[in-house]
Parts: sequence; structure tokens; C-alpha cells
Amino acid sequence: MLKQMCWLSLGATNEEKVLHLRTHPNQPWQPYTAFPEYAIPDYQLPGGSKGWATYQKLRYEGWSLAPSHQWQQSSVERSRKSA
Repeated sequence: MLKQMCWLSLGATNEEKVLHLRTHPNQPWQPYTAFPEYAIPDYQLPGGSKGWATYQKLRYEGWSLAPSHQWQQSSVERSRKSA
């Protein structure tokens, strides 16, 4: 099983980044909340990153972090094609 994480915006704009996960190379990135088996509740901190607690847990479990800039561009291109 592939264990990858990436910080991506939810929309085509460069808004706040949210943790995304994928477990197979051909699988699209999905927000961490789509994986209840891996996600844990967010910290209740004003302005805290969505998925930071899950990121810490998964890093400890050996998940790798993929570069956001590489995948964010792909997401924007897919959004434009589907519009």
C-alpha cells in the first residue's frame, strides 16, 4: 500500500491547504476526512491547519509527504478541464 500525504487546496484557488491522502498510485488525492480509518480529530486551535493532527500521526506511522507544488498544479489543470 502506498502511504502518501500532501497539503493541497480544496478548490482551484490557492486557499488554505488541507491534508490530502492516497493509498494507491493511480488513486486521486482525497481530503484526509475521506479516510476515517486514518484520520483523527483536528486540534481545536484558532487558525490551526486542517489535518495537522492526522499528519503527525501518519508521519509517525511511516507515511511520506509528497511535494504540494507538483500536485497542486495537476489539480488546478483537472479543475479547468472539467469546467
